[in-house]
Formats: sequence, C-alpha cells, structure tokens
Amino acid sequence: MRRLLLFAWLGLAACSDESPPRLKPGTAAPPFAAPMLDGRQRTFPGDFAGRPLAIVFWSASCPPCVRELQEIERLYQRTAKPLQVVAIHVGQDKSTAATLASRLALGFPVLLDEDGAIARRYGLVGLPTTYFVDAVGTLRSKLVGEADAATFQSQAQDLLP
Repeated sequence: MRRLLLFAWLGLAACSDESPPRLKPGTAAPPFAAPMLDGRQRTFPGDFAGRPLAIVFWSASCPPCVRELQEIERLYQRTAKPLQVVAIHVGQDKSTAATLASRLALGFPVLLDEDGAIARRYGLVGLPTTYFVDAVGTLRSKLVGEADAATFQSQAQDLLP
C-alpha cells in the first residue's frame, strides 16, 4: 500500500500545473535543508561543500532502492570516502526510514523528505534516483532506477580528482 501511495504521489507531482525542473548536467544542484534521523538539520550545499556528493533519493517501500543502498554502503565502506553520500528518504515517516537505515547499517547520513518537497525540487519521476554533484555544487550526472555497484562507482569516479 505504501508503495502505491508513493507512486501515486510521484505521478501527481508530475501532473501538476507546476512542471518539475529539468536539471541538466552543468547546472547548479538545487539547495535544500532537511532533518537527519537524529533530528539535526543538514543543508546543501553548506554542509557538503568542498567535496563531491552523491544524493540518493529512496524509499523503504521500494525494493530496488533497498538493494541499491546495500551496494552503495558496501562501496562506501571500501573507499577512503573522497565521495560524500547522502540518502534522502522520500514520502514516508522517520520511523520507517530509521528502521531500514538501522537494519542496513548505513554509514552515511540519512535525511528525511516526508512531504516530498526536496524530491519535487529535483524533479524526481521515480525511485531510486541518484544525482552526482561536484565539489562546487554543479550537477554532473544522474542515475534513474536501480544502479549496480559498477555503474555507481563509474559515475562517482568521474567526480573525483
């Protein structure tokens, strides 16, 4: 049921009079502020400035999202962390996000986008979606749908010096 509601929300967002932005490589990634699972607020670009960033939009009710997060976590733990990762949980409550993040033992920040405002600002049309942003906040690439470790790593590598 939750998955149906999430997809309905995404569909309604796409059909509104206010069309989603068309983020293109080379444009500035939209700023945002959101709470983490522990309640502290994080902002982009402020808290993530100076290093490349992968922004992963996901939902606990999305099996491809869960698989992708597991792959990203494995890569994240194996690297020296020159790439920052932030996972933005879309359209569900804090408890749902916290339960899954704990089960997956995610080592990167999980932010909450319960009302989908950040997802709309980024023009999401499906989950998971990952945006790769360089150290100065410029969007470099986007992956829509589940990405395997090799694809994620390839996109990330293009951001690293």
